[in-house]
Amino acid sequence: QVQLVESGGGLVQAGGSLRLSCAASGSIIRINDMGWYRQVPGKQRELVAVITSRGTANSADSVKGRFTISRDNAKNTVFLQMNSLKPEDTAVYYCNADIRRVGSYSYNSYWGQGTQVTVSS
Repeated sequence: QVQLVESGGGLVQAGGSLRLSCAASGSIIRINDMGWYRQVPGKQRELVAVITSRGTANSADSVKGRFTISRDNAKNTVFLQMNSLKPEDTAVYYCNADIRRVGSYSYNSYWGQGTQVTVSS
């Protein structure tokens, strides 16, 4: 069994900052890419940022220069530092990770339960 547990969401004023965390736990052999997605009602889930196991990061144009993704491989944890938040960043943020479990030879994609981020104007 593998779980991704997110934390750090909440309500913040425009221009403020939040830091999201997502910890993977369970019978894990290795984690490849870890990332953050977000979704607003009525729209598709979109990629916010992704980071490889070696630390190479990419992010959506809409958050470049404001959001920073990082990870702690020893703790199977990924972070999203969000600065200069805007009302349009309001969404449910989901953590995603490609994980190889004990007893498996392949990687599967796992999702967290989501954490609400609300930015007021």
